[in-house]
Amino acid sequence: MVISIVIVSWNVKALLERCLSSLTRSLSLARSAGREQDRLQCEIIVVDNASTDGSPDMVRQRFPAVTLIASDSNLGFARANNAGVALSNGRYILLLNPDAEVIGDALLTMTAYMDSHADVGALGPRLLFPNGQVQSSRRRFPTLATAFLESTVLQQCFPRNRILQRYYVLDRGDDEEQDVDWVIGACLFIRRQAWEQVGPLDESFFMYSEELEWCRRLKTAGWRVVYIPWATVVHHEGQSSIQVVPARHIHFQSSKVLYFSKCYGAPAGEALRLFLLATYAYQLSLEAVKWVLGHKRPLRRERILAYLRVLRSGLRTPGKVHDT
Repeated sequence: MVISIVIVSWNVKALLERCLSSLTRSLSLARSAGREQDRLQCEIIVVDNASTDGSPDMVRQRFPAVTLIASDSNLGFARANNAGVALSNGRYILLLNPDAEVIGDALLTMTAYMDSHADVGALGPRLLFPNGQVQSSRRRFPTLATAFLESTVLQQCFPRNRILQRYYVLDRGDDEEQDVDWVIGACLFIRRQAWEQVGPLDESFFMYSEELEWCRRLKTAGWRVVYIPWATVVHHEGQSSIQVVPARHIHFQSSKVLYFSKCYGAPAGEALRLFLLATYAYQLSLEAVKWVLGHKRPLRRERILAYLRVLRSGLRTPGKVHDT
């Protein structure tokens, strides 16, 4: 087996079907183009995180060759991916979101690149929004300044600041091959040798930041992480997490706190946690004032309830953490 594709899915039946169909088309295209036979050996493993929309039945009926792990509970992104990888056999592993569609021969393009670059432990393709616009997917490792800016009210106030421009690698073109610190996990192509060396995703992260932390371990071990723009994947971003907005806030920010606690120490993580909670308290106050003034009350009520859930969570993530 050359490529093991692991897809973790939760209540995105239609998108999952499109994702699996795109993989079928990509492999069929490669066969018709007369590619080397061994590169066509691919297994697909879908880990379903207790979906209630009929996703498991769709996979069984429409894609019988796919290995399905139907969990009775939501394992989270890291744990579910680890479960899928544990059953896989390929020399390369592709962690692919169910809301992603592989375009053309991207699978074989990524495989060929890894075959010819033995020092690359992981790579990411160019991601596109459904409208064809390039989606930001390359990153440098975040600093503490990044943590206090990214996805907070400060980013809303200063959207074009230099700190985040550097973090998002906006000083380099998205049409050039380049070494990066990490790529987002919507489509992460991994050499199994590297995976086995640095270990699986840290299951302390329920979702978000797990690929960042994993790539940090990968780079520390001496492997390269590369972005290649000539392999293309369309990504319908956030279609699972958007279904539960408060939980998305909680998981994203608590994972950020966990990452910085690991990499910068507990005091830095605690300072970040308290800062983030303060920003949510501030936003809650603004929404409450707007609600009192009668401005779009249904929207204000929805946001107030979401921010209250975030504040009640404390943005704490329990669990054992791997050493970096």
